[in-house]
Order: sequence, then C-alpha cells, then structure tokens
Amino acid sequence: MAKPVIWTVDDDPDVLRAVERDLRRQYGDRYRVISADSGASALEAVKQLKLRNDPVALFLVDQRMPRMSGVEFLEQAIEFYPDAKRALLTAYADTDAAIRAINNVQIDHYLMKPWDPPEERLYGVVDDLLDDWQASYHPAFEGVRVIGHRWSPQTNDIRDFLGRNFVPHQWLNIEDDETAKQLLTTTGVTTPELPVVVFTDGSFLANPPILEIARKLGLKTRAEFPFYDLVVVGAGPAGLAAAVYGAADGLHTLLIEREAPGGQAGRSSRIENYLGFPMGLSGNDLARRAVAQARRFGAEILAPQEVKAVRIEGPTRVLTLADGTEVGCRALLIATGIAFRKLELQGSDKLNGSGVYYYAPMSEAFSYRNGDIFIVGGANSAGQAAMYFSKFARQVTMVVRRSSLSDTMSQYLENQIAATKNISVRTDSTVVSVEGRDSCETITIKNNKTGLEEKVSASALLIYAGAIPRTDWLAGIVERDAQGYLISGQHLMLEGKRPAGWTVDRDPFYLETSVPGIFVAGDVRHRSAKGVTSGVGEGAMAVKLVHQYLGLL
Repeated sequence: MAKPVIWTVDDDPDVLRAVERDLRRQYGDRYRVISADSGASALEAVKQLKLRNDPVALFLVDQRMPRMSGVEFLEQAIEFYPDAKRALLTAYADTDAAIRAINNVQIDHYLMKPWDPPEERLYGVVDDLLDDWQASYHPAFEGVRVIGHRWSPQTNDIRDFLGRNFVPHQWLNIEDDETAKQLLTTTGVTTPELPVVVFTDGSFLANPPILEIARKLGLKTRAEFPFYDLVVVGAGPAGLAAAVYGAADGLHTLLIEREAPGGQAGRSSRIENYLGFPMGLSGNDLARRAVAQARRFGAEILAPQEVKAVRIEGPTRVLTLADGTEVGCRALLIATGIAFRKLELQGSDKLNGSGVYYYAPMSEAFSYRNGDIFIVGGANSAGQAAMYFSKFARQVTMVVRRSSLSDTMSQYLENQIAATKNISVRTDSTVVSVEGRDSCETITIKNNKTGLEEKVSASALLIYAGAIPRTDWLAGIVERDAQGYLISGQHLMLEGKRPAGWTVDRDPFYLETSVPGIFVAGDVRHRSAKGVTSGVGEGAMAVKLVHQYLGLL
C-alpha cells in the first residue's frame, strides 16, 4: 500500500516550493508530498490517483489562484476523497472567504501566509489534521471483524462498544456479504449463535458479552494499584477533564468508566459551540483527544468497568467494582453523567436495537441511506442527530412535544435545521407506538393539541427524550434529590446548617457532596448547567477543590 498523500496546490512557484520543502522535511518518511501549480492540473492528477486507489490524507490549497480558486478546487476534489482533511492557505485579505468556506466546503482549517517558522505555525496544525485523519482511516483492514444480522440488537451493541472505545473494526452483514458467509463457515459457528467477533489473531467468540470482548482486546478492566489519591467514576466530559487535570497536577489518578469514554457527549455527531473549535468536532473526537491527554499525564483508565458500591473507612473511600475487586482512594469524584430516559412506547421493547435506538450510534446512519428517519426530542442532541442523519436519509422528521425548538435548542442549530431541506419538524406531537416484524416499519404520531393520531412509514426511530441519573449505588451514602441527582455545596446547607452526618469543622466545598472527600461534577450534579462545556469546567474545578480537601487532611 502506497504512503498516504499530502497534496499541496499553489500557483506561486516560490510558495509552492517552500510549502513542499517544509512538508517533506517533517512528514516525508510517512507521507508522499505531491504538489501542483494549478487547481485544474491538480484535479486531473487527483482523478488518476483515485483510479489507482491511493489514499489522500490532506489537501493544503492556496485560496487565490487564477481560473480555479482553492475553494472551487476543494469542492470538486472532495467528491473523490470525501474523508481527506482540507486546509486553505490564505492571505489576510482572504480571511472572510476562508471563513465562508468552513460552511460551504467544510474545510478543517485555514492557515495564514507566511507560516514561518513552520515549527510554530504549520506543523502543529498539520499534525492535528493528520492525527484526525489517521483515527478513521485504515488502508488495509486488519482489525476486528463482527459478523451478524443487520437487525440484531446484540450486533449493534458490540459495534457501538467497539466504536466508542476506538477499536478499529469491520461489520459484515451475514445476509448479503459473501465474506461474512465464508468466515462463518470457517469458524463453524451456526447462524443462531451470531453475532461472531473475529480477532486479528484468528480466534473468535460467538455471541460474547461485552466484558469478554474487552478482555480479549486487552482493554484495561483491573486497577494496577490498590490505592489512589483520586478516583473518578465516569468518563464523560466532566470525568475526562478531572482525569486530565488531576494527573497533570500530580495526583495518582484512576478513571473508571462502565461503557466507553465520552459519555452521552461521545455519541454526538457534531459539537459546534465548544470553545476553541470553530469548525466543530464530534463527541467521539473529543473523547479520543481527552483520553490521549489523560494517559499522557499518567492517568490510569479502566473501561469497561462498573462501580457497584462505595463505603467510608475513616479518611479512605473504598469502591467495590463489578468483578468483586476493591479500590481505595483519598478523594472520590462522581461524574457519571445521566442515562437516557426510556419512553413508555408501545412496541419499542421488541424493536429496540432493530430500528429503534436511544442515542443512536453514528455508524447507524450508513444503514439508512434514502430512508425515512424519525427523531424524538428537541434538544441539542436530537438536533445534532437530525443534521448528521440528514446527510444519508431521504427525509428526517423531528417529533417535538413542545410548540417550538427555541426553548430547548441552541439558536445556531435551530437555524441549521431550518435551512436543511430534508429535515422537517412536527411540533406539539409525540410518538405513541412503533410497529414492525423484524425492524421498525411504521410509527404512530399523536398531535397533542387535536388528539388526532397518524400512522406513517418509518425506516428508523431515534429517541433523544432526555435523561436521568444512575445513582442508586450511592443511595444511603450521599444525599440525593428526588430525581437521584447528587446534592453538593450550598444546596446541602438548609437554614445555614450543615448536612446530617457531616464530620468536619467547615462548610462543604462547592462541588462536595454530603460526605467530605466525595465530590460531584457534570450532569449528575443537582442543579448543574448540563452540557459539555459546563461539564469540562466542573471537572477541572473539582480537582482544585480536591487539592484543598487533601491539604486539610
């Protein structure tokens, strides 16, 4: 397999030579650097490259070129290489055009000329773009293969687990994939035993539990040490931030996640209002970057692993894990986020994972090309899903119980939905039932104002109907509100009195629960702001409060 290509296009020969020289010096051992002096000549070469099936990782293109601008070139080139990263070289006067191109061509970055010194102004940007490209590109597939039925909930769960844990994998549909049928014959597994997971060493597991897959893959499920300065439970934005800042500040930090890093945010197809990412990023990208950052600072991560109970032994907080092992710590942070709220929807239990999905994995979008998708919910997560699935589906319909999206959705996202031709919104409505033999075929929608019901054809039903905390394992240990959210800080102080059982001579810190040394951050906290940005902020703030707590011991 040929090296992936970095393609640079500029009509100025001096600029072209300079950028080609700088790129080859830094990346020539891993990538081929190809240059062209015009968009037209580059486009012809791109076509030939595509015929040879050579991969392109990055287009780095000058915006101001005669006959074909950089944006015009990218509009045509991405038809051949839609997954390649795109960056514009611009002069100061072209900044407005570059910003418009973020929306029109979905460029990933723009670089101002001149970029000297490249070590400061070029390589960091290119490194980031290439890292993102490499995260989803696999030239010769040698990873895990999953054989199963399209409408199998077990298959979908395995695919979701592998994707959210950044494990490269390939799904083979037994119904129409000859490779899948050949592999199944080789393993000797029968159809009722599906799904089958085939690993890179040739071994396989039939209909395995997730934990068994994790162990086979070598994912870490057991702690290296019996005791830590800080244990963080939950690897959503708040927990990941706490792991990064805790480890960076020198705390011996353990992060425990029951499913996969990223939490609910990890399922988001696009987060566009996160500070510092003007082009946006997916929840999966955010989680991947945060995990790498936490590990770089020395945080230990267990996933998948679940905490079943906690007990207090003097200054030590002892966690009991799902496998029966125990881990002690000086300070504990609960950042478990919130789990999806299950709807009482007639017919949904039978079809859950077979066309009915709660917080659907992005990978499912490819299964519904030209389909009719219905989405329940009107908050940002539902809106982001609508935008993402609209790229594949014939029609996306949002079913919203409120009278408008404005009360629950960010304005930028509402504007995008309004401008997308194949997305419609049915307000004052709810889905009351779903039907289908093996998968979702029809749903019934009720108009809440008129009471009228309508049955419509549906390829899939995606549910984003809010969420609830999963904190039963903390019952009787820390104070919770009626919904199960953990109460902290000033909300514990009733009429100026500290909570019952409070054992230290001070008021609780802002993010501290009713047990000294047990903190809470993110969506699971009573009266939290909810969302990625606030979760990250609270995770970082919690580490500072942990330091204050440990300093008083």
